[in-house]
Amino acid sequence: MEEEKKTLDLLSLASIPLMMTLGNSMLIPVLPTIEKKLDVSAFQTSLIITVYSIMAIIFIPIAGYLSDRIGRKKVIIPSLILTGIGGAISGLAPLFLNQPYWIILVGRFLQGIGASGAFPVVIPLVGDMFEKEEDISSGLGVIETSNTFGKVLSPIVGALLAVITWYTPFLTIPILCLISILLVAFFVKAPKSQEEPPSFQKFFHDTKKTLKENLKWLMAIFVIGCIVMFVLFGTLFYLSELLESTYHIKSVRKGIVIAIPLFALSAASLIAGKKIGQNKMLMKWLTFIGMLIAAIMMVCLSFEPNIRLFLLFLFISGIGIGIVLPCLDAFITEGIQKENRGTITSLYSSMRFIGVAAGPPIYAVIMENSVKMMFLIAAGVTVVAVIMIIFSIKPNQASNEGNLKTI
Repeated sequence: MEEEKKTLDLLSLASIPLMMTLGNSMLIPVLPTIEKKLDVSAFQTSLIITVYSIMAIIFIPIAGYLSDRIGRKKVIIPSLILTGIGGAISGLAPLFLNQPYWIILVGRFLQGIGASGAFPVVIPLVGDMFEKEEDISSGLGVIETSNTFGKVLSPIVGALLAVITWYTPFLTIPILCLISILLVAFFVKAPKSQEEPPSFQKFFHDTKKTLKENLKWLMAIFVIGCIVMFVLFGTLFYLSELLESTYHIKSVRKGIVIAIPLFALSAASLIAGKKIGQNKMLMKWLTFIGMLIAAIMMVCLSFEPNIRLFLLFLFISGIGIGIVLPCLDAFITEGIQKENRGTITSLYSSMRFIGVAAGPPIYAVIMENSVKMMFLIAAGVTVVAVIMIIFSIKPNQASNEGNLKTI
């Protein structure tokens, strides 16, 4: 009975990354249409993704601290409400204004603040719910799969909604948030702490101590998380532009094409999350293999192949990235004490959002001059991640299920 209850809790929590990812990523196939409708540049359009991510980057550490202090649910539900309000503002602006671009950005600004306290707080909550490390890894695999499954659905759903009108995806965000709010409010019972939360001074001291003791491997995980999202969202942004401008693939067809590599990512995340358990040595080498695959595929994409080869290379890259994500989540959740888990996880989530924010605008600028250079730069930063995995992430040699080394 207890296991069934935890499964229901986990599935309800999994709705958050699913809904939040839909609310953001379903805009990607619609960006070229928004660019034309609002008569703005590709760079300005990319800011619709970037503003959301920047606000999340700023507020995620605050949300993480609050979740450690006052409880996970007390942060998650108000955050989902704020995200819904932001989506409503962005969606209603085109109905009432001739030039709604800046108000859409205001709505995205609020969405980003709300997002900071939603998905990033889910990860430490999963760590709180389970005692065994293999159960935590499996739970995080479900959460990451929900996140990536949202990425699979989002281009198709976004394209379908845009058939009604280009701003319908924004109007859908409040509905998605409401679904998650109801599921979390009624079905998720966060474990109650038996201890009083520490004072801010002690909390700050403990967090500083945790970072100092684990600096080398934590910095590696943070940077790798950033690189993964930079490459993923930048490449998806380019793919959306390529399909519409070069191959004239639009609407639902474009959404389906974009979903192909994301399906590979989602499936790989689910399988990896179930297989890694608490074996940190396996996590390290799966992360290494996944990032190496992504780096090789970025080099292949730099030759600007035809669309079939492009999608094949991107599909294989999606498998690599899908393997990496649950391993990174598990390293953080299983390697940090519960008292500081929310804050450290929030810092990791901030780094991921930096990648999301940086990818589309940097790709937009570089692709104006050289697509080949764009993908070679992506390959280069991915190789940096591969090197960091080798030298900075060192599981205890005495046991594959031991702690990470900090030296």
